[in-house]
Amino acid sequence: MLAAATGPSAYWYVTRGTGVVALLLLTTGLVLGVLTSTRWAAPRWPRFVVSGLHRSVTLFALAFVVVHVLTTILDSYTPIGLKDAIIPFVSHYRPIWVGFGAVAFDLLLALILTSLLRARVGFRAWRYVHWFAYAAWPVALVHAFGTGSDARSGWFGLLALLSIGSVVAAVLWRAIEARTAPGSVRVAGASAAVVVPVIVGIWALTGPLHTGWAARAGTPSTLLAARSVQVTKLVTVGAGPRLPAAPYDASLSGQVSESGAGGDGLVTVGLVGSASGGSKGVLHVTLRGVPLEGGGIQMTGSSVTFGPQSAPQAYSGSILSLNGSQLEASVRDASGNSLALQIDLQLDQSSRTFSGSLHVT
Repeated sequence: MLAAATGPSAYWYVTRGTGVVALLLLTTGLVLGVLTSTRWAAPRWPRFVVSGLHRSVTLFALAFVVVHVLTTILDSYTPIGLKDAIIPFVSHYRPIWVGFGAVAFDLLLALILTSLLRARVGFRAWRYVHWFAYAAWPVALVHAFGTGSDARSGWFGLLALLSIGSVVAAVLWRAIEARTAPGSVRVAGASAAVVVPVIVGIWALTGPLHTGWAARAGTPSTLLAARSVQVTKLVTVGAGPRLPAAPYDASLSGQVSESGAGGDGLVTVGLVGSASGGSKGVLHVTLRGVPLEGGGIQMTGSSVTFGPQSAPQAYSGSILSLNGSQLEASVRDASGNSLALQIDLQLDQSSRTFSGSLHVT
């Protein structure tokens, strides 16, 4: 059942990578745009260099957004189509937050098209669209937090803080330097530079960075099943209140369950077992993926919980490596303590059970 399984699809990795790079390029383009509007220049950075760099970075951002959209559509894990990427708020998968991504995409397209047709649309119309397109940055930031797989990662939080800090500094500096602009406009710009990031930060802390966001964001129930598949649990005997001190080895035994392909074409495989009769932990592994000919799945997602019988979900994490029937997982408890699990399984297809060994470090 597991022999043909692999890691998440290449599309999933490309989607994640291009999304992060596109956000960084949008941030850079926005900062350069502010510098261009103030006619900033330096001995080694003439104004035409800053302006040209601004255009090039914006085009690169659009290119990465296009790849991000295409790989999202091609990846079968999430039911997102071309219509969902262009028309805001019609997606069945996290409709609001995917919709923000569609809005940012449409704004970027409008910016590029009006820039190419600037001689035809006129300077005033182009300028209005150009300024309005700056809204693509905060909209894209909300989209990244609302739908991104890395929203709760420390490195992504650091990149988001650096991006927000750069934009806030640039806009505040623009408000100070715009001496010929009306005072009300300068105050409004400076206020927006502070208020918008604060609102986004409060929303992120209470939403995407908080437990249970996947369900509240509008993730289809068929995908949520990958995290909470219903399987028959084993009755273990003699479970202790705590796990032994790592490292240690234990034998495994348990049961296997498999749900058929749903509307999204994915199947879920569940493994629930006890380590050394339960005295050294209860293990629960969930694999989600595309069924392959001849058996097995191409894994697109996973979850792992491990703990004593009194708290079987004390540690949670995901599969890091899957090679045939050998699995490596990383799990962490609420205090940040982590365990590495090395699992070697022998499956019995007829009885839908498994046995094997577990090495904990």
